Amino acid sequence: MNYLEALSRRYSVKKFNPEITIPQETLLNILESGKLAASSLGLQPYKILIIESKEMKEKLIPAFYNPSQISTCSHLIVIVSKKVIEENYIHGYFNHISEVRDVPLENLNLFKKSINQHITQKTQDEIFNWAEKQSYIVLANLMYAAAIENIDTCPMEGFRPDLIEEILDIDTEKEKVTVTLALGYRSEEDQFQHMKKVRKPNEKLFKFM
Repeated sequence: MNYLEALSRRYSVKKFNPEITIPQETLLNILESGKLAASSLGLQPYKILIIESKEMKEKLIPAFYNPSQISTCSHLIVIVSKKVIEENYIHGYFNHISEVRDVPLENLNLFKKSINQHITQKTQDEIFNWAEKQSYIVLANLMYAAAIENIDTCPMEGFRPDLIEEILDIDTEKEKVTVTLALGYRSEEDQFQHMKKVRKPNEKLFKFM
């Protein structure tokens, strides 16, 4: 299956088959695509939580306005965006660059200074808005990789973030739930899989200039 076929087959699943679990190797491939997502300044201002236990998924069901996907999916991904970029976070980032690329820390000082200036000039709301945009790039990568792996998905924003944050013990002073993604295998009972995909025609969507 090529990528256009995979994306044409993809739709937002309303009900998964709860009897089938995604193989670990396949799941790790999908997560790796999220890890490799483009990220402004390379800072990756988010974290990715993978909910796989039945007990934890059941705890999260009341947080969703449409619980069908949560109660039937193989795995639930919760993307959490940073609300603040702390000095030690940036310091850790540059230590990691130094280690991975085998570059002395002092050689990175100009880059580090420019990032510090960029971050300190932003308000907390601006930082969170920026971090959320980065999180949605991750979401797109995950959905694309899942489609290639023949894994079904449903991205969801219809939830109570405060309840999810309480259940998952998220530090709301520093971070916030942005979006979730259910993964699994579509149920034969989900009639949406038989509907034709509706998208704008090319002449209304694309403009060559």
